[in-house]
Formats: sequence, C-alpha cells, structure tokens
Amino acid sequence: MQPTVVERELELRLILSQDHSIPVLTRLAYRADDPYAVRVTFHITSEHPVKWTFSRDLLVEGVFRPSGDGDVRVWPSKVDGRSVVLMALSSPDGEALIQAPTAQMSAWLERTLRVVPPGTEGEQLGIDGELDQLLAQ
Repeated sequence: MQPTVVERELELRLILSQDHSIPVLTRLAYRADDPYAVRVTFHITSEHPVKWTFSRDLLVEGVFRPSGDGDVRVWPSKVDGRSVVLMALSSPDGEALIQAPTAQMSAWLERTLRVVPPGTEGEQLGIDGELDQLLAQ
C-alpha cells in the first residue's frame, strides 16, 4: 500500500537583508509513514536543491509562538501588515532566514494533521505490533 503523502509548492522569501528578499520556490512534503517529520526542499539558483527535514510539531508550534532552538527556529511575525512565519535555518554550510505566508503554511499543516492527528504518530509506525511480536517470542 502506498503511503499517504501531503505535498504543496509555495513561493517563500529568502531574506537577504532588512530591505531585500528574493522568491524561492519551495516544496513542503509530509509522509504518513514518517509521521514526525516534514521535508522542505528549497529550489534555489544552484544546481541542486537544498533539503531540510525537521519536526512537524516544531513547525505547527512556530505558526503560533516562537519554537525550536539550535539549527531550526520558527516564529510568527507581521510584514507590511501580513501574517508570516519566519524560519531561521543554520548549518555548517551557512544560515538562512525564510519567510512563509501564514495562511498557506497553516492550510498545508492542517492537511497533515488530518492525515495523522497529533498524538497518533506512533500508531503509524507500527512499533507496538512489532514490540508485541518480539515479546511473544
């Protein structure tokens, strides 16, 4: 059986300075068979897209309040009167500040939450069944 996948392409903004940003085509992907993670692929001008994987919970929480520490931080903000979600990404290769429209990000997240509701992620992994089989042996 094919796993349920929730994908969406969005044009996000890469913040270069306080006054300058550029559009970045971005693919958001969520798979029910990997229920704790979201995958974000940024299609920038380089030959290879930049891929990040992080916690769905971090992104959901970041729509409402500052969330995360370390390599990925997410928080709500306003830009020109519009609600946005900011994502600060840090790696050994560099740092980036990404701006996403809150309404579009929230709509995609809501779709993932309908596929795998919060608190049921472990059921998707089948760990309990495998553990029962191991203990039965």
